[in-house]
Amino acid sequence: MNIVILAAGQGKRMHSNLPKVLHPLAGKALVSHVVDTARSLSPRKLCLVYGHGGDVVRSTLDAPDLSWALQEPQLGTGHAVQQALPFLDEAGTTLVLYGDVPLIQADTLKRLVQAAEGGLAILTVELADPHGYGRIVRNADGQVVRIVEQKDASVEERRIREINTGIMAMPTSRLGEWLARLSSNNAQNEYYLTDIVGMAVDAGLPVRTANPAHEWEVLGVNSKVQLAELERVAQRSMAETLMEQGVRLADPARIDVRGSLQCGRDVFIDVNCVFEGNVVLAEAVEVGPNCVLKNARIGAGSRLAAFTHIEDAVVGADGMIGPFARLRPGTELAEDVHVGNFVEIKKSRIAAHSKANHLAYIGDATIGSRVNVGAGTITCNYDGANKYQTIIEDDVFIGSDTQLVAPVTVGRGATLGAGTTLTKDAPPNTLTISRARQTSIPGWKRPVKPSGGKSGA
Repeated sequence: MNIVILAAGQGKRMHSNLPKVLHPLAGKALVSHVVDTARSLSPRKLCLVYGHGGDVVRSTLDAPDLSWALQEPQLGTGHAVQQALPFLDEAGTTLVLYGDVPLIQADTLKRLVQAAEGGLAILTVELADPHGYGRIVRNADGQVVRIVEQKDASVEERRIREINTGIMAMPTSRLGEWLARLSSNNAQNEYYLTDIVGMAVDAGLPVRTANPAHEWEVLGVNSKVQLAELERVAQRSMAETLMEQGVRLADPARIDVRGSLQCGRDVFIDVNCVFEGNVVLAEAVEVGPNCVLKNARIGAGSRLAAFTHIEDAVVGADGMIGPFARLRPGTELAEDVHVGNFVEIKKSRIAAHSKANHLAYIGDATIGSRVNVGAGTITCNYDGANKYQTIIEDDVFIGSDTQLVAPVTVGRGATLGAGTTLTKDAPPNTLTISRARQTSIPGWKRPVKPSGGKSGA
């Protein structure tokens, strides 16, 4: 099988410098959805017809299994497929897809290709309002005889509710001959691929139809409004899939998956959560409201409180993260690690049963087990030019408002007193403290504002 994806259109109604097929849907370019679905069918040849914004489209999608056919100028769908002909294998069937129809499902396409055996097949659907679509014209016996575009249709033909989705499968051996006979004598002065249906009928080949399992599979994108509408369709579909797999969603209308989300049993996800890239939630994970996870793995039984942000990081089993915690790239937490409100961790490894519950920054650090990081603690890991490591061994207690000026090591079992600025290694099993000597000044009086004066800004 050959698959041709038409992706040359300008998309004027998008009002954007970005080519229409590269606009994101569920975290991935429109055309990338189509390419991935096409690949799942294992075609012998996969050809993408490009035009508007060609260099950007190619640089975004280029891969060894893709052939590229340039359509310049763009003279219609028939003209587009004609550009792909040199890249196709003459044997078997050619399936035509569209780069701005991203939600088409592989099972639907398999049915369409099966229907095309020995002839030509069209993916059709009945719409309550078919305005703007090409209509499927059948004879008295119910056989398809042709497709007529909206602008070329008669009043009677416009009453037909069965429409052409544009997705077709046809014998490759006849395709070149049919495309060569196309005419642009129509309302849009374009070469319509749909005109080959009448040629197949004249040649005595059977023309069959197949239908998608869901109407939303064949919805296209021509404007930002339609893009937003299709985003909600895609999100609802993914939410239903998650729930069918056992995930409990507080509200399936308030979740955004912009990539891949894998969940174990008994996962709960509260409202307004965003999942980007590849996210894995193990069994019994609870995700609180308004969390954002990107390329993250969360261990079994962990709980993420509200407004937690995690990117390129790993949380072990039974962790407690948030609220308002941020785990930045390179963070790896072992089991039963607690990270509380307004704690930021970057490129650090924290061993089991350690905790940083309040207002801390931990960067470029290795922290052992059963460590307590007090409120207001920061690792001073950057000198303006280079990053340095902080090592905190097992069973360390770090008092509040402590600064660890890297590179520095805190030995096993050590205690750092509150307010310490550590610039040298702290020995194990020892209290280390550095703070200015406390002084009280008798007779000192606080300044008083002048009478009738205004306070400064």
